[in-house]
Amino acid sequence: MIVHTVGELLRHWRQRRGVSQLDLAIAADVSARHVSLVETGRSRPSAEMILRLAEQLHVPLRDRNRLLLAGGFAPRYAERPLDDTALAAARDAVRRVLRAHEPYPALVFDRRWNIVMTNRAVEPFLAQVAPELLRPPVNLVRLGLDPRGFASMVVNLADVRAVFRSRIGRQLAVAPDPELTALYEELLGSDPRDAPGPRVESDVLIPMILRVGGRELRLFSTITTFGTPMDITLDEVAIESYYPADAESAAFFGTREPGASR
Repeated sequence: MIVHTVGELLRHWRQRRGVSQLDLAIAADVSARHVSLVETGRSRPSAEMILRLAEQLHVPLRDRNRLLLAGGFAPRYAERPLDDTALAAARDAVRRVLRAHEPYPALVFDRRWNIVMTNRAVEPFLAQVAPELLRPPVNLVRLGLDPRGFASMVVNLADVRAVFRSRIGRQLAVAPDPELTALYEELLGSDPRDAPGPRVESDVLIPMILRVGGRELRLFSTITTFGTPMDITLDEVAIESYYPADAESAAFFGTREPGASR
């Protein structure tokens, strides 16, 4: 087992971000020489200095704890389950967002794309999924790409795979994770289904097109995250909210055409 020093880990994150020692020093309001001494192990940084450098490097909270441990300090950020009493206010906020988005689907997933919460509008879609895919933890990527899940309903599956590939690729570039890497390689590696095909024409965005009950639903989504989390769980969860992209899809949910005046 290789044990890295705090300086080695900081250098790793700096290089991953493509930042020079001088640029990091300026952003953190320290000297470039001090950054160099920390990275080479000739200066032992305080916990505050570790966190200051980590903040400028946009290091995730989970990895900031690892930096602190490598520097000989106790972890600073707790990782509580979402149903913990300490997260009651945040959990209530998430539930409010999910409920307010009805009758459109919305769900919450963690850093490995496991679904944590959903609103009631998701339930009719899950009813068409094979039971084995609904055993916890239910993974959104697997659910979306498995033929027993949503893949059989997705008209533009190549587009959806490309979106998953792009989003998870960016996520891994920011914070490597072995389990997420394995999921990426299993479901998003080279696949014959990725051969070029007809693209969905759109001037704004590429929707996900689902064929449900003989109708085609066109949906696009937005992502919501917590702005200033101090808990690892809150730092890693995201809310994905789906919206109808045309009048026919809005009618399916019993609502007006998106953007239509009242």
